Amino acid sequence: MKNSINKAINALRRGDFVLIHDSESRENETDLVIAAQFIKPRDIARMRRDGGGLICIAVDEEIANKLELPFITEVYEYASEKFRILTHIRPDDIPYDEKSSFSITINYRDTFTGISDYDRALTIRRFAQFCKRMPKNMVERFGDEFRSPGHVPLLISSGIENREGHTELSTTLLRMANLTPVAAICEMLDSGTYRALSRRDAIRYANENNLVFLEGDEIKNFKKN
Repeated sequence: MKNSINKAINALRRGDFVLIHDSESRENETDLVIAAQFIKPRDIARMRRDGGGLICIAVDEEIANKLELPFITEVYEYASEKFRILTHIRPDDIPYDEKSSFSITINYRDTFTGISDYDRALTIRRFAQFCKRMPKNMVERFGDEFRSPGHVPLLISSGIENREGHTELSTTLLRMANLTPVAAICEMLDSGTYRALSRRDAIRYANENNLVFLEGDEIKNFKKN
């Protein structure tokens, strides 16, 4: 386990991808994960091509708190008095979890449409750089650099002791690597079965591409020790 974690840490520090599988009792999904501070357009293209899921930014809870980022469910709750439909679409029936990690969506202000590989890489990289700088008047300065809605969803970590999703696993691993705990993540899907890529096929992909494959429990147990 220690060897796998160390390999993953070194890969993240090089700006490479690692694969993280949460667990068979949860989503049973594998995500492509990369340190957001290093992401390039070619990495977004790879996530689109080899992952196929939603490309998101996972944000450490300490950073999210300093930015005063809301969970999108909190926004809906406040807005439901005006927009009744929001009271009827609560995510209270998620089969694998109790809480959604989704926050707002963003674009960096110097992007064009925001959806191209170039634009999304720029948004993600600039967000990580912003979080690393932690400027004064952080909330106001954030608005100078980013707009919302955008094409990159933010996901807020609830801490690995409270939730064991890819948001928590990826940001925890980045903290272990002493990197800015902001990750770009994307689910790996299977265009043959139209479902999540199986754990077996994700391991095969990792082996064929010389990437590290980690189980969520490896990250959780390593952090405990």
